[in-house]
Amino acid sequence: MSQPSVSNQVALLEREIGARLLAREPGGLKLTAEGEVLLEHADAIAERFDLATEQLAAAAQGHRARLRIGAFPTALAAFVPDAIARVRKEYPHAKVTVDEGTNDLAARIRSGELHLAVGFQDAAEPRDTPSGVERRDLLREHFRVALAPDHPMAGRPRIRLADLRDEDWTAAVPDGLIVRACRHAGFEPNLVSLTHDQLAIRALVRRDLAVTLVPELLAEPFRDLALLHIDGPGPARDVYALLPPGGRHPLVTPALDALETTAAELHER
Repeated sequence: MSQPSVSNQVALLEREIGARLLAREPGGLKLTAEGEVLLEHADAIAERFDLATEQLAAAAQGHRARLRIGAFPTALAAFVPDAIARVRKEYPHAKVTVDEGTNDLAARIRSGELHLAVGFQDAAEPRDTPSGVERRDLLREHFRVALAPDHPMAGRPRIRLADLRDEDWTAAVPDGLIVRACRHAGFEPNLVSLTHDQLAIRALVRRDLAVTLVPELLAEPFRDLALLHIDGPGPARDVYALLPPGGRHPLVTPALDALETTAAELHER
């Protein structure tokens, strides 16, 4: 659009709103407070239009049978496959794809790229529900200390995190739940490895090159390690499902039911 056309449209919008939306300053145009408010609503409306477009296109093209699920790595390894198997048993011809994700899951639900997602947050933090999506809590997951089978402290029934202040540690990120738990215990962990790869983490710990905290969902795959309960307060995380606000894929409800059933079974173990 030409500059005069844009100016005319903005002027019309300002008259409709009854407030100035743009202010001319030495460095150029800047949004007013009213302009900032309107822009937030405009962005939200644009996201919903994108989601509607994606959902309508999928329906028109006959792709509604394919359910797209996103989840963080531990969920993909631990219980999402069991939930998908339940769905496939009830709907043998259903197509399901899974994709790894973490902080981007809510945005991908809002855009229509994913129909259902499984995310998590530190249970110590205030409950967070991303805007524009619905959150359904599945379970609260605690952590255990993972040591090499021949580690000097491997035979203990429980262990304090502070007892591991002199150990080398492996974690997924330098400022995540594991590091925060160590800091809460009064020390800064000496990180010798940063990786999301669970096989790499398991190998490092098994060879006594590092210690770490393992989510209880991975207790079975890590059974060849020494997994000790934490003595005293330890970290936990809330695992939840994210759904679009409307126009949901027909398999979202049975998939959510399957996730809730699988999560409940894991909690009872």
